[in-house]
Amino acid sequence: MKSVVFILVALFFVVTPVSGQSLSDATGLINRLDVQTSGYAFEIKLTSNFDLTDYTFDKDEKQITLYFDSALENNLAEIIIPQDLLSGNFMFYLNDQEFLPRVESNEKISFITLNFTGSGSNVMRIIGSEYLVGLDPIISNDTLPVDSESIFDDYFVWLVLGSALIVIVPCIVIIVRKMKK
Repeated sequence: MKSVVFILVALFFVVTPVSGQSLSDATGLINRLDVQTSGYAFEIKLTSNFDLTDYTFDKDEKQITLYFDSALENNLAEIIIPQDLLSGNFMFYLNDQEFLPRVESNEKISFITLNFTGSGSNVMRIIGSEYLVGLDPIISNDTLPVDSESIFDDYFVWLVLGSALIVIVPCIVIIVRKMKK
C-alpha cells in the first residue's frame, strides 16, 4: 500500500499539468473589427498571437491603424479586409517603418499575412489606394420619417386610458360615499 501512495505522489510531481504548458507562438486570438464609414458597415477579421488594444479607420487617408501589445518575440497575424472597404496597392508601416507582408487578393477580400519580430507596444498602419470600390457613399439623414400609423396607435392608447379613468373615478367616488353612510 505504501508503494502505491509513493508512486501516486511521485507522478503528481513528474507529470506536468496541461495548464502549466506555455502558449505556442502560433496561438491565434480572433478579433472582429467593425468599421462604420459613409453609411456602410464592414468587418475586418484579425487572427493573431498578440493582443489588439485599439484600432482606427481614416476614410480620408484610406488607412486602418492597429494598436497592439505583444509579449512574444515572434509575431504572426492574418488580416482579412473586404475589397469594398480598402483595395488596390497596399502600403504597410510597422512602427513608422515600411513593412512588406504577404498579400493575396480576390474579388471579395484581401488576405494579409504579417510575420515580424519584437515584443511590446506596436502600431501597424495599412494604407489602401482605393476606398469603397463600386459603392456610392450613403448620405445619412439624421431625422427619421414620422410614421402616421404609430401616431394613431399612440393617440388611441391615450384615448382608451382617458376614457377608462373617466368611468372608474366616478364609480370609486360613489362607492366610497355609500360606504360612509
